[in-house]
Amino acid sequence: MADKGSAQGPDAMEQEKLTREQIRRRDMAYWAKNSGRLRTRNIFTGLAIGGIVLGIYGYTFYSVPQEKFLDELEDEAKVVRANYPKTSAN
Repeated sequence: MADKGSAQGPDAMEQEKLTREQIRRRDMAYWAKNSGRLRTRNIFTGLAIGGIVLGIYGYTFYSVPQEKFLDELEDEAKVVRANYPKTSAN
C-alpha cells in the first residue's frame, strides 16, 4: 500500500504532464481505435429512436382513424347549424 502512495508523488505528476501535441495524438489514437464501436452504437441508437417515433406515429393513425374524426366534426357542425337562429341574411 505504501508503494502506491509513493508512486503518485511529485515524480508521477511530472511524468503525466504532456504537451498539446502529445495530448492530440493520444486523443486521435483513442478515436481511431474506438470510432467503429461508437459509430455502431450511434446507428443502433438512431434506429431505436426512429422505430419508437414511427411506432407512435403509426399507432396514432391506427387508433384514431381520420374518417371517424371528420364524421364527428361534421355531426357537430350540423347540430350547430340547425340550432343557429335564422335571419334574412341566411
